[in-house]
Amino acid sequence: MTSAGNSDVVARLRAAGCVFAEDEARLLTAAAAETGVALESLVARRVAGSPLEHLLGWAEFHGLRVAVSPGVFVPRQRTAFLVDRAVELIHARTGHPVVVDLCCGSGALGLAAARIAADEGRPVTLAAADIDPIAVECARRNLTPLGAPVYEGDLFEPLPGELRGCIDILLCNTPYVPSEMIARMPPEARDHEPRTALDGGPDGLDVLRRVAAEAADWLSPGGHLLVESSEDQAPTALAVLAENGLAGRVAASEEHYATVVIGTRPR
Repeated sequence: MTSAGNSDVVARLRAAGCVFAEDEARLLTAAAAETGVALESLVARRVAGSPLEHLLGWAEFHGLRVAVSPGVFVPRQRTAFLVDRAVELIHARTGHPVVVDLCCGSGALGLAAARIAADEGRPVTLAAADIDPIAVECARRNLTPLGAPVYEGDLFEPLPGELRGCIDILLCNTPYVPSEMIARMPPEARDHEPRTALDGGPDGLDVLRRVAAEAADWLSPGGHLLVESSEDQAPTALAVLAENGLAGRVAASEEHYATVVIGTRPR
């Protein structure tokens, strides 16, 4: 592409509200060259509101390139904070920890946690599950190279029975946007990501309640459930965990603008 052509792409992206227009122009140009899709088509779809990651076919998450298909939830950068907390807890476990990524979407959380832990000398046994068949297909692309199965179904329902009482680390990035707030979300999320990955019910915690109701049965003694929430939701989330026999605590990061609620099954 000529510098004039690149400048035109940057100008169109900037006019559409893309804050990092120069970076996006570079990435879209590279994607067009790699895939054979016309750059004009990619730029037009981006200007119309398609998420950049869906156009590229991947998202950068915790230093990894994670495959992301159209119609699949794009992993948020703040969720790297949850992965870091999970890796800390993996190191605190003995033996060969079992990690499950529930509501896995693309499988980004399980992928990152397993890769980081393995690089640090703590390999894990990983499995994942999601209710959305498009997300399951995408997660299998990311996790099959690790030998990790991805199950399709509602929360714990598709998991094999041998995992019951054996999960050491349960990653569960449940949807936590209150239903009435969905309309106020950026169009990239509201119009292009599945509602099931965004809508957490009236107060944003409906899916967490369902997970917490069964978590103690699936966690190993001393096992941990990690979920993301807003800062305002955290006290209610802690109460939900306590009601279901889990000892809760909150970890927060101003740098990542992230709040993680951790529930632990008593030993």
